[in-house]
Amino acid sequence: MVEILLLLTLLAAGSTAVLLALFLMRSRSAEREARQELSQGLATFSQTLTAQMGSIAGVQNAQFETLRGAVEQRLERIQQDNTAKLDQMRQTVDEKLHATLEKRLSESFKQVSERLELVHKGLGEMQTLAAGVGDLKRVLSNVKTRGVFGETQLAALLEQVMAPEQYERNVATRPGSSARVEFAIKLPGRDSGSPVLLPIDAKFPLEDYQRLQAALESGDLLAAEVAGKALEARVKLEARSIAEKYVEPPHTTDFALLYLPFEGLFAEVLRRPGLFDHIQRESRITVCGPTNLLAYLNSLQMGFRTLAIQQRSSEVWKVLGTVKSEFGKFAEVLANTKRQLQTVANTIDQAEVRTRQIERKLKDVEVLPGAEATQEDLPLEERAVGDLVRLPKQ
Repeated sequence: MVEILLLLTLLAAGSTAVLLALFLMRSRSAEREARQELSQGLATFSQTLTAQMGSIAGVQNAQFETLRGAVEQRLERIQQDNTAKLDQMRQTVDEKLHATLEKRLSESFKQVSERLELVHKGLGEMQTLAAGVGDLKRVLSNVKTRGVFGETQLAALLEQVMAPEQYERNVATRPGSSARVEFAIKLPGRDSGSPVLLPIDAKFPLEDYQRLQAALESGDLLAAEVAGKALEARVKLEARSIAEKYVEPPHTTDFALLYLPFEGLFAEVLRRPGLFDHIQRESRITVCGPTNLLAYLNSLQMGFRTLAIQQRSSEVWKVLGTVKSEFGKFAEVLANTKRQLQTVANTIDQAEVRTRQIERKLKDVEVLPGAEATQEDLPLEERAVGDLVRLPKQ
């Protein structure tokens, strides 16, 4: 009302400057009113926006809590499944290890029991042997019995290696002579086909050897030297006797074998300087102990087998044909074994593949692949929340 009166006054005055001032005052008043309305609108919009944001935050919090609960339940189920599987695998491994350990322990105890039984048996045999040492000593004290002992031992060696038709017992090797050698090996002849005999005679100069050992044990060097020379003379005498009685080429070989029943006696003969070579060179006699005689007989047996193979080549070819067929069967068995081994290898490879798959699944349990598959079916806001709360990979 005041403004209207002022305007009328100005109009009455007729002043242009006054009218302009009045117009400016009116514009400022309208501007203030517009600012007030704008402030009120902004305050109302701010209140409305705040309320909407609070509502959206509440909805998001509820959805987040629901999703977190689902994730925790899923992780708990996966953990329970993994624990059950690991327990099952542990139980299976424990059962297999227990069975294997029990089997190995049973086998070990069985072997120990067998060895103890053998030891007990050996102790009984040693007691029996100790009881018979006195009898053996009494046997060896008799010269005639000692010769029988050497002949028996030589017979046992020949029976162990040679066939009965490959040697003869108590045979006269020299035509027109009544001297009979204890054993003679029949070697194949060249022209007539009649065998050539290899004489073998056992000698046992025990007294000389015992005197030598007794002198060495007592430290009496002079007595040891005397006993050693006596042993050398006795062995040379026996070698000459064998050569004169039993060696007669071409009915026999140009050499013979002198067998000493004990390794210690044979080792003493070898230890004497030049004794072995002298006997072999002068008397054409080879001195043998139990070990090297057995090797010598084995070499002769191999020679007999080689000669038999040469004479019966057709049979050899037949045997080779049989071996070839058997080798073919062996190749088939080997191929089957290879296929079975390949099957086992493939099974192990499959088990390794499954193991790697299980490891990958265990590494990716926090990604929730099942939840990702259903994201497209959720509303836009829920998918946004799902993208926000998806856990990163370890």
